[in-house]
Amino acid sequence: MAKAANSEQLHELLYQALETEAGGIKVYETAITCAVNDELKEEWEEYLGETKTHHSTLLGVFEKLNLDPEAKTPGREVVAHIGQSLVKAMMMAKSSAGADAAQLVAAECVVHAETKDHMNWELLGHVAEKTGGPAGKVLMEAYEAVEKDEDHHLYHTKGWLRELWIDSLGLPAVIPPPEEVKNVETAIGASRAEQARDGLLAGKR
Repeated sequence: MAKAANSEQLHELLYQALETEAGGIKVYETAITCAVNDELKEEWEEYLGETKTHHSTLLGVFEKLNLDPEAKTPGREVVAHIGQSLVKAMMMAKSSAGADAAQLVAAECVVHAETKDHMNWELLGHVAEKTGGPAGKVLMEAYEAVEKDEDHHLYHTKGWLRELWIDSLGLPAVIPPPEEVKNVETAIGASRAEQARDGLLAGKR
């Protein structure tokens, strides 16, 4: 039997999700300027376009649920602050560190942003599955439209971050990362890709 979610907290989650997407657009716009690797830059440009689409998808959810997308909540303001801080961190790295170091910081900031973004959508999908009804249908349609993109963004950028760090340490790295080579879309796939990196390195020798 479907159980109604706490509507006040669901609205809070939606406001945080909308702010996360808005902040994500700015994070990717800045990260792209920090990218040294052409493949990574192209990847982030693709993610920027998808993040803009996700933001529009959420605006559609707000319209269907009769929510004001401009409303402020304490949680939303915290999310906005974190997003601004990530952009500031990348700009700091660009001005005070080398290009490779700034790219590494950018990858870390993208992973931070995408971790929150991924969790938001997982929670919205959970609400949709457990509550049903008209609101649940609206949320499920939105979740299904973005789920694959969100998995891709998080797992692939985590792979890039790991390999860029390994490369910076002077150790053999797989660039582009195994997650990219194997085009993983799930947590299990990402784990298997990471475990396969030694084999990929051996193949390059």
